[in-house]
Amino acid sequence: MKLVTGNDLASGDVVWWTGGDWSRHVAEAVDVGGHGEAIAAQEEAARRVNTPYVIDATATPNGPRPAHIKDRIRANGPSVRPDFALAAVDPAAGSWTI
Repeated sequence: MKLVTGNDLASGDVVWWTGGDWSRHVAEAVDVGGHGEAIAAQEEAARRVNTPYVIDATATPNGPRPAHIKDRIRANGPSVRPDFALAAVDPAAGSWTI
C-alpha cells in the first residue's frame, strides 16, 4: 500500500491524500498505488501542499498504518507533548508519556 503525505501550506499540519483532497487524519488516506508520484507533483504544483511524498503503509482495521516510524510519528502528532497529539486511531502506534 502506498500513501501520499505532505504539509498543509496554510497551517503546516501534516496531511494525507484522501483521493480527492487532503486530511489531517491518516485513517482517511487512500492507497495511491503507482500513481503517488504523479499525485504529489500535481498537488505541489497546484500549491495545495508542501513537499508531498509517497510512503509505504499497511492496511489495518483502523485504516492505513505508515510503515516507517517517522511517518507513524507524523500521523500521531507531536511526540513531545501528548496533549498536542491527534486522538489515537492506531493503538499499535504507541503513545507517549512525560
